Amino acid sequence: MPWFVALALLVVPIVEIYVIIQIGQVIGGWPTVGLLLLESALGAWLIKREGRRAWRALQSGLESGKMPGRELADGALVLIGGTLLLTPGFVTDIFGFFFVLPFTRPLARRALTTYLNRRVPTPNLTGFPPNFTPGPTPNRPASGDVIQGEVIDPEPPTAR
Repeated sequence: MPWFVALALLVVPIVEIYVIIQIGQVIGGWPTVGLLLLESALGAWLIKREGRRAWRALQSGLESGKMPGRELADGALVLIGGTLLLTPGFVTDIFGFFFVLPFTRPLARRALTTYLNRRVPTPNLTGFPPNFTPGPTPNRPASGDVIQGEVIDPEPPTAR
């Protein structure tokens, strides 16, 4: 995974610069800068609105006593999308809007959930090893029957 982050830090700026230059050649330099500023302003407003919604949903989920998994995922997606929207460039803004907009966020949430279910192991809350199956032990008969008996110490206790 660290190699992927390093590669992304090298490739994403190059792609962003290329796209900005291509758009600048089509619509001009100043309109490109204006479009970038407009996207940033729209993104900041959207982050504020959706971040507030995600925070309220998380609070109400916690107050109701249920596990707020969906609300936590939405909060994480708004945070990631906000970071991408505040990064200058058109490509990162596309992904940022995909994570932040309320009608595309369920798709992103589904992808995030699928990714995390594959990557994060399910916690073992039993206290036993993962492939443990109870079987006969020296202290428990295999049949499950109870054996009546009396415990006798081999040596009597000594008087002090």
